[in-house]
Amino acid sequence: MLRWLIDVLKRETILVIAVVLAVISCFIVRPDAQYASYIHVNTIAQLVCLMTVVGGLQRLGVFRIIGVKLLTHVRSLRGLFAILVFLPFFFGMLVTNDVALVTFVPFAIAVLMIAREENYVCLAGTLMTIAANTGAMLTPVGNAHNLYLGDLSHYSVTQFLQIMGPYTAISAVGLLAVIFFAVPKKKVRAFEKMDENSLQRGVAAPSNETEKPDKFKAMDFSASKTFIYCILFLVCVCAVSGFMHVYVMTALVFVAVIICDRRVFIGLDWCLPLTFCAFFIFIGNMARVPEFANIASHFVGKYPLQLGVVSSQIISNVPTTLLLSGFSDNWRPLIIGTNLGGLGTLIASMASLVTYKIVVGHYANQKKRYLTVYSLINIFFLVLTVGLSYIIE
Repeated sequence: MLRWLIDVLKRETILVIAVVLAVISCFIVRPDAQYASYIHVNTIAQLVCLMTVVGGLQRLGVFRIIGVKLLTHVRSLRGLFAILVFLPFFFGMLVTNDVALVTFVPFAIAVLMIAREENYVCLAGTLMTIAANTGAMLTPVGNAHNLYLGDLSHYSVTQFLQIMGPYTAISAVGLLAVIFFAVPKKKVRAFEKMDENSLQRGVAAPSNETEKPDKFKAMDFSASKTFIYCILFLVCVCAVSGFMHVYVMTALVFVAVIICDRRVFIGLDWCLPLTFCAFFIFIGNMARVPEFANIASHFVGKYPLQLGVVSSQIISNVPTTLLLSGFSDNWRPLIIGTNLGGLGTLIASMASLVTYKIVVGHYANQKKRYLTVYSLINIFFLVLTVGLSYIIE
């Protein structure tokens, strides 16, 4: 039992902390009718539906198939890096940063194994993580906390693009610069004799009988199911943008997925919406404590962007967003601060831990090297983007 509790604490640390804080706050503010107003139902529904649709596409192996098709046109190591890095950059805008990393980091390791360039795995993992985080911050569907801030602020997708566009653009330029200076332009000999089918068999959709570098087990690809999931994704975007009622979106998504592949629900990270609910209770209760609310409102109202960046380095940007948003409605700097705060330390964005666990799981002896490379490059991007915020804002 003790070992199980330790495993849960290690695996779901943020959820455990959120639940403990929620329970403590319940002794400060006793449960009453106002508790029902704490939970932001729209945010939870949008989050679960997006997770479900993306999970369905992931089970079909759609993202890896796209990755393989792009790799067939690459012959140099620098070109290979550009593909591997910008896959999570662009997909992070649509399917969230953590899903992009769960999908493409094992894929990248498998590709680097085939290319016999495994000495670049720490650099690749670091740049892919930065790419996923900076790509995801552009849209309200790219980050879980952006969904929440979009719901509170009522900002449209266009407004999000206008706010975060400059930061995502400068990050893209920075990624290209690092690839250009850190990765040599040499031929990848291993790819010269490989066509799309051999690459596909090698890394994209491994069979259950054969051990592959990328151990992700995809279902058989289905064009009809892919089309349905793409339509459902558009339904989710319409709901996030305010063009469709959230209950209509939820009904359409759940009914369609139950018909297509109900096993999608089993593979979802249900701890994320539970974490949101626990923080909602904690924030709702603490906002009703005058002494705490006055102090928090003063500092968050005065330094929303700075607190968003700094707090994210310690507790990550999702909890930071949930905490700070309860005490300020200055949405623009909050959106910028919590998104830029995903850069920096390893725990600044929980999605960053996805890459760390995958890389260290494959290369345990590379732990120190990965942390060094990750920290140095992330600090550079944090300084770059925060510096831009002082110019723009």
